[in-house]
Amino acid sequence: MEGMTVSTRLVTLADAPTVSALYQANLDFLLPFEPVRPEGWFSPEGQLDVLGNALERHARGECVPHVILLDGRVVGRITLNDIVRGPFLNSHLGYWVSQDVNSRGVASAAVASMIRVAFEEQGLHRIQAGTLVDNVASQKVLARNGFVRFGLAEKYIQIAGVWQDHILFQLLAHDRP
Repeated sequence: MEGMTVSTRLVTLADAPTVSALYQANLDFLLPFEPVRPEGWFSPEGQLDVLGNALERHARGECVPHVILLDGRVVGRITLNDIVRGPFLNSHLGYWVSQDVNSRGVASAAVASMIRVAFEEQGLHRIQAGTLVDNVASQKVLARNGFVRFGLAEKYIQIAGVWQDHILFQLLAHDRP
């Protein structure tokens, strides 16, 4: 990662064609980790709807949808989802990066950036993340950022059309690295 600049920023509707192209270029890489998506979801129009919905939820304080940038180029997405306020102050973290930048520290840096957003900007107490049991790379990203495994959720999310177990991780504001 030396010499590279990784950052994140709030998505915009103008990102839809870029995110669509990135998804389409990485479908074989990403589909094993994705829910089954409706027809047209990966198209520029589909991503315009996805990003528009995410920005509406952001306006209501329910999520923080970002793109991941490597030297200014969009290379993935990262989102604080399902933000719950009140006494819980919790969120679920989800992210993906393009295969061409995978295993280069980009996801780890993006997660570090979103930790700052979650705790410093959003005032959250806890971030939760789940990975497929065999997604060791993502588990390493979370561990590098101080997340601690706290459980196994059986048949947690339907991924690639099958209910799949997920290892659950959390990071509490007072435990952050």
